[in-house]
Amino acid sequence: LQHAVAGAHLSGARRAAAERDWAGHEAARDTLTAMVTALGARPVPAATTYSLPFPVRGAPAAAALAAYMEDRVTSAYLGLVAVSDARLRAFGARAMQSAALRAAGWRDRALAFPGLETATVRTVPAGGPAPGSALPASAPPTGTVGG
Repeated sequence: LQHAVAGAHLSGARRAAAERDWAGHEAARDTLTAMVTALGARPVPAATTYSLPFPVRGAPAAAALAAYMEDRVTSAYLGLVAVSDARLRAFGARAMQSAALRAAGWRDRALAFPGLETATVRTVPAGGPAPGSALPASAPPTGTVGG
């Protein structure tokens, strides 16, 4: 859902990047699902819907949403680097690096500690965040960020 919302407000190269990123996320999900299943575990399927973390009413907010999603994915992959299985650790490290790089591309700057940012949640203006600003990775996944 969030990728469709972001993509609806993007055009040209930014829309192509969003579509490419989404395809990469789907491939990573399928790879991780197969790896976890091969280890004898049963992965939990993704939720069918999600609440948007803030209103998306234009390209700046769509880019901020894309960066926010990549930050959340980076945090999720960070958890894999601590597991005992070497293949999962390596997968998590590569996926975390890729997500952090994509997030940096969406916000035009990198975070000091991708996946570990602990900035406080702030309000996003109705038209989207200021150019060059970013939402913290620790922002909650529900509608508590908004304006």
